[in-house]
Amino acid sequence: MAAHLNVFRQPLQFFSNRPVTGFYRDGYCRTGAADFGNHAVAGVVSEEFLDFSASQGNDLRVAGLRGGCKWCLCTSRWLEAFQAFQDGRINRNAVPRVVLEATEDSALRQVDLDTFKQFEARPETNGVNGVNGVNGVNGH
Repeated sequence: MAAHLNVFRQPLQFFSNRPVTGFYRDGYCRTGAADFGNHAVAGVVSEEFLDFSASQGNDLRVAGLRGGCKWCLCTSRWLEAFQAFQDGRINRNAVPRVVLEATEDSALRQVDLDTFKQFEARPETNGVNGVNGVNGVNGH
């Protein structure tokens, strides 16, 4: 794999293999010339986001996703959810949490780092493995 960088300009971290995600289906939220959607955002999706995405014509449940799953999202879809939150059309829980270390730096062309940080997925400290209660073994 080429030296893809995350939003901190560090080596991009692996994101998920259950479900297998990423434009290249290798578990990394890395992009390339063929990825017109820029699947760079390492998002932990909620049921609210899945409802919103389906209402916008992109039903990710057909890929087997459910709330808590890790998925490499198109930067524009994440931004669309963020803007809908800002406009009061959806609640904050409908904006996917972002694993910054696994989000490719190309996402910064559309969303600034401070905005992503507002929705950063933080590791749980209550004994639950993974990110925000997401099991690191199976991704959901």
